[in-house]
Amino acid sequence: MTTHYIDITLRPDPEFSHAHLLGALVAKLHRALVHLQADDIGVSFPQHVSAPLPRRTLGPLLRLHGQPAVLEALMALEWLQGMRDHVRLTNLTPAPEEAQHRIVQRRQFKTSAERLRRRRMQRKGETAQQAAAAIPDSVEQRPQLPYVQLRSQSTGQPFCLFIEHGPLLTAAQKGPFNAFGLSREASIPWF
Repeated sequence: MTTHYIDITLRPDPEFSHAHLLGALVAKLHRALVHLQADDIGVSFPQHVSAPLPRRTLGPLLRLHGQPAVLEALMALEWLQGMRDHVRLTNLTPAPEEAQHRIVQRRQFKTSAERLRRRRMQRKGETAQQAAAAIPDSVEQRPQLPYVQLRSQSTGQPFCLFIEHGPLLTAAQKGPFNAFGLSREASIPWF
């Protein structure tokens, strides 16, 4: 259960876009969570906007959720090295006891028929024509969720990490968080 939080707010920067800084912040957090093998630290983006483009954004605030000991262990790693000038941190603070809860999860979409075809050609040894016949352009989805642009550590390919803030809940839900601090089961306090 997540009882405490730390807010990390991106400062405006004339040299780097908000999207670039958020991508760097989430990538650094991901590497730190992998290093810790943590499944008990959650994240949320309390200032997210899920409106259609161009207003769709995760906002400048990333909130870390967890127990005091695990959040202190994360911050002891100095994972924010190189970002300190670009962020403002709050101290470790207890979450409001009367806060509602919310599940914050990753959503994946089939956004590129061409990528799916290339993957099918590699997996099944098909020609481009066979893959095109099996995967029509109509499979592509246009998600309306906010996202952060990242680069895969294993392949080097860019990808969008789509984030969905679920409906408000009256009680906390237990479960593990993934290496991005997201979960299909565990909730975080929402305030």
